Amino acid sequence: MFNDEAIIHPALHHVGLTTGDMARLSDWYAKVLGMRLVYQSENPIGAAEGVLRPRAAWLSNDAANHRIALAELPGLEFDTERGKHQRLQHVAFAYRTLDELLGTYKRLKRLGIVPVLAVDEGAQIAFYYEDPDRNSVELNASNFGDFGDNWTSMEHMLNSPDFAKRPLGVDVDPDKLVAAREAGATPWELHKRAWRKEFAPATPYDPMVLL
Repeated sequence: MFNDEAIIHPALHHVGLTTGDMARLSDWYAKVLGMRLVYQSENPIGAAEGVLRPRAAWLSNDAANHRIALAELPGLEFDTERGKHQRLQHVAFAYRTLDELLGTYKRLKRLGIVPVLAVDEGAQIAFYYEDPDRNSVELNASNFGDFGDNWTSMEHMLNSPDFAKRPLGVDVDPDKLVAAREAGATPWELHKRAWRKEFAPATPYDPMVLL
């Protein structure tokens, strides 16, 4: 019998995006997240001939039938006033280890895809990218062990004086993190050194880029 009294906590399954160029967006998510096309429809709403017909695609990078749903509407443009509008600010994807995150950074940099913001946020190290439609996509790895110790991470946010002083974290230069890791620093050492600003970028990031 169903439960209609207690709050049931569902898992986040997918995000949906509208775009003016489905092929371009699909290609970016394939390169960045390993998304593959599961299904594509040229007329998902069954519109009659001569009527505006959106296109749709469903992408996944795991066993789920889709993790990103795309709807293409011709003529859509970037909202230059997005900072003044309520909206979904970003979506985030977690890696199992910091090495996976840093390896992905190096791979994407070779493709000309680089973060617009890179931060050690205390609980995690996060690199923020913009897709071709300028949606913000965060790639992160926990600072508390492989695939994250969620309870310790939450405890850090609740009780760490350092986090309370800098809840948005400190800027980091991903190349400096890579170099230090390749020189033998452990992921925890990287985190502690990052908070001492040893990996600060030559030019500070502008966090307003996400707004």
